[in-house]
Amino acid sequence: MTERVITCINCPMGCRMTVALEGDQVVSVTGNTCKRGDTYARQECTDPQRMVTAVVEVEGSACPLSVKTRTPIPKARIRDCMAALAQVKLTAPVREHDVVIANVCGTGVDVIATRSV
Repeated sequence: MTERVITCINCPMGCRMTVALEGDQVVSVTGNTCKRGDTYARQECTDPQRMVTAVVEVEGSACPLSVKTRTPIPKARIRDCMAALAQVKLTAPVREHDVVIANVCGTGVDVIATRSV
C-alpha cells in the first residue's frame, strides 16, 4: 500500500489529505473536512482533471477573447489543448458560450467563449 499527501483545491480551507492507494485503487482518504475533499482526492489520484482557460486572437478586435473548457479535461491533455488553442484565430462577432473548438483533442469537451466580442 502507498500513501499520497495532497492539498484539496475545492475551497479556501486547503485541507491536507492523505490518500491510501493499493495499486491504482483508493483505499481511504483522511484529513478532509467535507465530502467534496473526499471526492476531489479520489479523482485526483485516479483520473486528475482540470479546467483550461486561455485567450485567443479575434480579427476585428483589439483585445483577445478569453475561452475555457466547458468542463474539466484530463490533466494529461492540457498541453495538447493549449497547442490547439494557439492555432485558433477567430473573426468577430463571437458570442458568449459559442463553441471555439468542439471536442478539443478528442476529450469530448468543447472550448467555449467566455464573453461576446
